Amino acid sequence: MTQNKQYDHEYKVQAIKLAREIGSAKAAAELGVPKNTMYGWMRAVREGRLDIGKGAHMPQDALTLNEELINLRTRVKQQEKEIKRLKAENEFLEEASAFFAASRRKSPKN
Repeated sequence: MTQNKQYDHEYKVQAIKLAREIGSAKAAAELGVPKNTMYGWMRAVREGRLDIGKGAHMPQDALTLNEELINLRTRVKQQEKEIKRLKAENEFLEEASAFFAASRRKSPKN
């Protein structure tokens, strides 16, 4: 029966720094961490899911200008879609507010 060991954040950070110096497989063997676990941490860092602090990113991990432009365009499209939805929601709420205000004025006071 295998047991999943939990590693704290600082341990992962130090393991990744070592892996960048001597290689993932060698660092995993030295630390007694499964290779797949080490590779998973490295992938998480590349994808931005695991923060290892300032100055820890390597130039080869940086996005190309084209990749960054694609990411920014995607974010802009998402934000424009959200703005459109919120404007429609605001219009609906304004109309509903006006409707209820008008019906309140028409109702007889007791």
